[in-house]
Amino acid sequence: MGRVLDSLKQRGMFSQVTNEAEVAKLLDTPGNAIYVGFDPTADSLHVGHMLPIMGLAMLQRAGHIPIALVGGATGMVGDPSGRSTERNLLTADEVRHNSECIRKQLMHFLDFSGSNAAIMENNADWTEKLTAIEWLRDVGKHFTINYMLAKESVKRRVEDRESGVSYTEFSYMILQANDFLQLFRRHNCRLQAGGSDQWGNITAGIDLIRRVTGAEAFGITFPLVTTSSGEKFGKSAGNAVWLDPARTSPYRFYQYWLQTEDADVEKFLGFFSFLPWEEIQAISAEHMAAPERRVGQRRLAEEVTRLVHGEAELQRAMNASKALFGGSLNGLEKRDLDDIFADVPSATMDRSDMATGIGIVDLLVKSGMCASNGEARRMVQGGGIYVNNERVGEPAATFGPDALLADSVIVLRSGKKNYRLVRFG
Repeated sequence: MGRVLDSLKQRGMFSQVTNEAEVAKLLDTPGNAIYVGFDPTADSLHVGHMLPIMGLAMLQRAGHIPIALVGGATGMVGDPSGRSTERNLLTADEVRHNSECIRKQLMHFLDFSGSNAAIMENNADWTEKLTAIEWLRDVGKHFTINYMLAKESVKRRVEDRESGVSYTEFSYMILQANDFLQLFRRHNCRLQAGGSDQWGNITAGIDLIRRVTGAEAFGITFPLVTTSSGEKFGKSAGNAVWLDPARTSPYRFYQYWLQTEDADVEKFLGFFSFLPWEEIQAISAEHMAAPERRVGQRRLAEEVTRLVHGEAELQRAMNASKALFGGSLNGLEKRDLDDIFADVPSATMDRSDMATGIGIVDLLVKSGMCASNGEARRMVQGGGIYVNNERVGEPAATFGPDALLADSVIVLRSGKKNYRLVRFG
């Protein structure tokens, strides 16, 4: 089969295709336009969106013209695919704001310069201009109710008597089909890609192009990602792992990938990095030979964090991670310390306590690290107490304002992993 399609299959980035032979030929001919849509249901994409994004980016590297379609119009409606209940409808202002945020995030993955520069489109540009009559006459007439009910994404919802599917969501498929038609007309786009839950919407667009223009268009889908244990990918402690650093900090983003299960390392390196497949296999082999060293997880975390947040934030995240294992805390900012020690016990003390210096024994007792002065002295003398990851050897040691990290925090540690954060206000 085709070189590019084989590469996607090799990396596991392939689920379905409408006409494999023709799509393989198209992908091996550089310069074709390919689009993926992103509905602006939030002001940030999350790691669950990354496989379609990476697929689009890899196809650009193969010489194709990626079109990232932001659903300024479809985001007002909501896609019923893969859902059992209707989405909360957003206001026009919310959709515009979210669309702009997503547009900026996609620029981290796609190159908007050069001969095959990426294109950003918003389906509000053509959808909002249509009147209801024009919509029904020019687009709606090409779809029968029977055709739409046969789509799996709609069928499941219709059969659910409790939730059903609203007319609003029922119309989504036709809206997305029209997007494919408009991009075909504007950019000669003949291939739509997306997650496997988008199969029904993609084939509807293919059918619309054929009925209106007589031309042949195609679709390809990427698999929906789950972990090897069957958990939904992209969730951490029940929360989505966002690409926006204001929602998920680079440190926590880095930590998410470090927690990847051994069985998923090779798969995720194939999905979420641009490393050559031969190098991925070598990393995987090294990792499986000594899983306790976590070589694969570290490389995965580095590659994805660098891609999403840049080299500087990757280095900050790596330095912050080392701090949990006794590395230097010098130079870490307050946001780093808050992230690293978000889950450890903390205490608050008055800054005036440090004006003339506070003794280590008092610091340990007042912070709750030790229950008594005697216990504090014994632990210090035994060499098991650290202040800002530096061992304290004398019970008479004192600490002044110059010991504060980020001008407000001291980190206490007993043993290897028993931390306590002391905030001075």
